Amino acid sequence: MTASTLVTDGTTADMPRRDDRSVEEIIARARAGQRASEAPRCRKLAMGLTGVTGTLLFLSFTPVDFSPAAWVALVPLLLLVRAYGPLRGVATGVYVVSALYQLVTLQWMRLGDPTMYVAWLALAFYLAAYWPLFVGLSRVAVHRWSIPLVVAAPVIWTGLEYLRAHLLTGFAWYLIGHSQYRWLELIQISDITGAYGVTFVVLLANAAIASLIPTSWLARCGLTGPARSGDGETSAIAYQPAAGWTTAVACIACVAGVLTYGVIRRHQAEFQPGPRVALIQGNFVASLRRPPEEYATVFTTHRKLTGMAVREQPDLIVWPETMFPWPLFSTPPDLTLADLKRIAPQVPPDLWRDPEVTKALATESQMAGAAMMIGLEAIAPGEKTGIRHHNSAAFIRPDVGLVGRYDKSHLVPFGEYLPFAKTLPWLQAFTPYPPGWGLTAGEGATVFEYGGWRMAPVICFEDTVPHLVRGVMAAGTNHERGDEIDVLVNLTNDGWFHGSSELDQHLITAAFRAVECRVPVVRAVNTGISAVIDGDGAIREPEVFLDGATGNATSWRDPRTGRWKKQLNAAVIQTVPLDSRRSLYVRWGDWFAASCLVLTVLLACSRFLPRHRTPAGG
Repeated sequence: MTASTLVTDGTTADMPRRDDRSVEEIIARARAGQRASEAPRCRKLAMGLTGVTGTLLFLSFTPVDFSPAAWVALVPLLLLVRAYGPLRGVATGVYVVSALYQLVTLQWMRLGDPTMYVAWLALAFYLAAYWPLFVGLSRVAVHRWSIPLVVAAPVIWTGLEYLRAHLLTGFAWYLIGHSQYRWLELIQISDITGAYGVTFVVLLANAAIASLIPTSWLARCGLTGPARSGDGETSAIAYQPAAGWTTAVACIACVAGVLTYGVIRRHQAEFQPGPRVALIQGNFVASLRRPPEEYATVFTTHRKLTGMAVREQPDLIVWPETMFPWPLFSTPPDLTLADLKRIAPQVPPDLWRDPEVTKALATESQMAGAAMMIGLEAIAPGEKTGIRHHNSAAFIRPDVGLVGRYDKSHLVPFGEYLPFAKTLPWLQAFTPYPPGWGLTAGEGATVFEYGGWRMAPVICFEDTVPHLVRGVMAAGTNHERGDEIDVLVNLTNDGWFHGSSELDQHLITAAFRAVECRVPVVRAVNTGISAVIDGDGAIREPEVFLDGATGNATSWRDPRTGRWKKQLNAAVIQTVPLDSRRSLYVRWGDWFAASCLVLTVLLACSRFLPRHRTPAGG
């Protein structure tokens, strides 16, 4: 007998098996068609909900600065996480709208130079990928592993924020927690968890609200459907009202605990008067093609403002990043003239040891009768490195002259150096700089001392990088010897961004460094916003505000709108409030956010683990 045994009606015994396969193929085609028809609907639904989230987040940050919106902004996106059954096309819809949000939020990047349009687009499209990644990982946690939404969402979002603060040199702007900078009691938790802890609390509230929405409402929005096996998301999660309210109560208790901690920590503050600082702020739009005659104008303006500030008898005067127009040549004493000719044949050898710039800096400090920290370019030769260009902060004392300098260590890609310059030289075409251009990163933190105070400079966007500032504090602190950094000094040139919301957001981000490290931050910023921030993260009103243009303004705040003024020549004089509190964040680092990232990575890996399936009828 063959495998195809004949039966009485002339058919073979394997015909039912072929019929079974035909039925399975029909069912499979039907399911494929149904899924194909579902994709456009799901994509539109995802775009609509993500659009609401994007709009609310935009309102949360500057220029609108309506921080309460952040407490509900993620709810629409979390509804996509709660939805059960397969959602075809959701990732695409979320990504498209997220990219639009990033483009609008980061539009200030294009103002620096026409070539910055490429960097603006690239960064926006890169950051947009985090939203669909968040939705996908959260759905794995909720539907595959039955992890409560109020646990999964805050952990995953915080972990992803920590990831983007480090990946590809990092971008720690517009963290959800930054939207709450005015709620000082809430942000005090940053001295344990960093700003990421504030993000976690806000996400917790969003997830609790999303959990309270009845399943029937989700059904009306098309966010529920029959669960189907084989999709990896096979069971509807039962959101019981009692469980939802229990979650809400737990969330309220958590927020209350964080606020209680904040109230206690603020009451522990005993600010002592520190150095009296004068923050000099010019108003010069930055450009790669600055006319030569403007260099003299920049110098003259800063000298004039310094002269106005000297009447207030400051201990320290700070000029912003790169506002001293002449480079500081620095040469190791062991290099001979012959060495210098060989290393840099295009530079006259005598120029390397020309004392004129050093003398000019010393003269400025002596005339002011105060120490000065001035942003400038430093140029140094090296046997192995060739000519090195640094973005630096020079420190000058009236009694001894130039003491030393700090070289910026965290450079901005495409703005200060070309990544992969040797392996991908064609990237040069996307920058306005000539071949061979690029700054050299410094070797680490530097601490300057004057009048019994220890001051550490950070330059430009370095004050937006939590782990870098924490590293500066850790490197300059020795509790056994009693060596602690008293003041962080930020020298910045925000003139690239033409008075946009970047100036506000940069100041807001810096405020979190003050809380994390429990140290005052003083900022001298070209075009604004210069300010003194105390250890609570409060942006202090200046004791003396000198308007270098009209002489009419007496405060940074516009009396009609309450917003910070920008793009004006001015000087801010303030006695720095020293903070004696210690920070666990400085000691322990990003343990909290790093733990969230580890859990997120484990969750992502779990997506590929086989899941147990209950046999039919079992």
